Amino acid sequence: MDNTYFGANYAFQLNTQQIIEELTKGAITDDFEFLKKIVSELQMNKAFEISGGRIWKLLPDEKSYALVFQHGQVQDIPGDYKVLVESDPKLFELTAQHTLIAQEEDPILRNKGIFIYSMAGVGGFQKVNGKKYFRYILGFNAMEITQEFYITLGIISSFVSIKLNEFYEEQLQKRIKKDIFTASTIQRNLFPDHKLTFSDYQIFGTCIQSGGDANVGGDYFDYFHNQEREEDRLGIIIADAASSGLPAAVQAVFLSGAVKMAQVFSPKISTMVSRLNTLIFDAFPFERPVSMAYCEFTLSTNRIVQYANAGHVAPIHYRPSENQFQFLDPTGGLLGILKNQKYTVENVRMFPGDVLVIYSDGITEAFNTEGKLFGRNRLQEIIKEYCCSDPEQIVYKIIEEVEKFAGAGQYVDDKTLIVVKRLDKNKKMEI
Repeated sequence: MDNTYFGANYAFQLNTQQIIEELTKGAITDDFEFLKKIVSELQMNKAFEISGGRIWKLLPDEKSYALVFQHGQVQDIPGDYKVLVESDPKLFELTAQHTLIAQEEDPILRNKGIFIYSMAGVGGFQKVNGKKYFRYILGFNAMEITQEFYITLGIISSFVSIKLNEFYEEQLQKRIKKDIFTASTIQRNLFPDHKLTFSDYQIFGTCIQSGGDANVGGDYFDYFHNQEREEDRLGIIIADAASSGLPAAVQAVFLSGAVKMAQVFSPKISTMVSRLNTLIFDAFPFERPVSMAYCEFTLSTNRIVQYANAGHVAPIHYRPSENQFQFLDPTGGLLGILKNQKYTVENVRMFPGDVLVIYSDGITEAFNTEGKLFGRNRLQEIIKEYCCSDPEQIVYKIIEEVEKFAGAGQYVDDKTLIVVKRLDKNKKMEI
C-alpha cells in the first residue's frame, strides 16, 4: 500500500475530528443559533472552498421547508422562500440517506448561482402527510463538492444530531418537570385543611405523596359539609387512582368536581356513587380504574354513619368500650370498570370514643426490606393503643410506624389517612 494514502487519510481524519470538536463543544442553549454556528464556520473553512451555506426549517403545517438562514458569497435568496416537500423527492430521500449531493434544479436558486450542492438532515424527524422529514436541512453549494467535504458533512451532521437530540431531551425533561410541578400544585390545592370539627366529631386527614412535593400521586381525599335543604351532614371521600402521574391527577380533579356537583343535589349515596362510576367509565376509557370509599356523617341522635365502598381498602371502625373492630368492606366494584354498576349503602354507629380510620393501601401495603407487608393487623394494634389520643396524633403515629417499618424498602406508594373520632365528653383525650 502507498504510505501517501495512509498519510493523507490520517490527516483528513484528524482535520475532521478537530472540526467536530470545535463545532460541537459547549452546551446548546438554542438549536437555531447552534446550527447557524455550524453552517457559518463550515462555509468559512478554507479547506472546503464552500461558496454558501443555508439552513432550511421544516414547517409541517405548511408542508414545506422555509429558508431561515443563509451565509456566504451567493446572492441573497428571498427571506420568505419556501420549497414544498412534495415538489422535491430528494427531501424525502434524505430521510434514508442523511447526506446527499445533487444538481440544483430550482430555477430561482440556479439564478442565484447555486448549481451543485450537498445537504444533510439534522434534528430528528417530523411527519408531513404520513412521511418523515428532517426537522432541519443544512445545505452547502460550491463550484465543486469534494469527496472530503461530503464525508466530513456526513460525520459532522451525525454529531450535530446527537447534540441536538440531547438538547431536545433536556428541554423535554424540563417541560415535563414543569408540567408535573404544576399538576402537583393543582392536586395539593384540592386537598382540604387537615383538621375539621363537625359537632362532636373531630377529624384529621393527610396525604403524603411518595415522591415529595413535586410528585403527582394517585391518592385524593376531601370533606364535604352540606347544610342545604335544612340538612347538616358531612361527607368524607377517599380515592386511589390505579394510574399514576398526570393521568391520576386529572382523575382526581375530575372526581373532586363531580362529587362537589353531586352534593348540591343531595342525591342518595348509592345513586351518587353509581353516577360517578358511569362518569369515570365514559371520561377515562383508557385509564386504570379508581377505588373510592365515601362515608356520610349526620347529627342524628344515634350517630349512624352511612357508607359506600367502591373497591377500596376497608376503613376500620374501632369501639374501645367493647374492644371491637368492624371493617367497612366494599359494597360494589372499582369505579370505571363496568358502566352500569350498582352500589349498596351500609351503616355503622359511632359511639362516644369510637374511632374510624379511612386510609389508602399505601399504609397497609408498605413493604420492609425483608419483603413483609405492614398489614392491617399492625394498623389495628396502633389504633387500639392510641385510641384515647386526638385524631391528629393517631394519624401521625400511624405514619411514623409505617415509615419506621418500611425503612429503605423498595415499594413506595402514596399514604393517605383520615381519622374520625367521636368525642367522649366523660373522658379526657390523651395528649
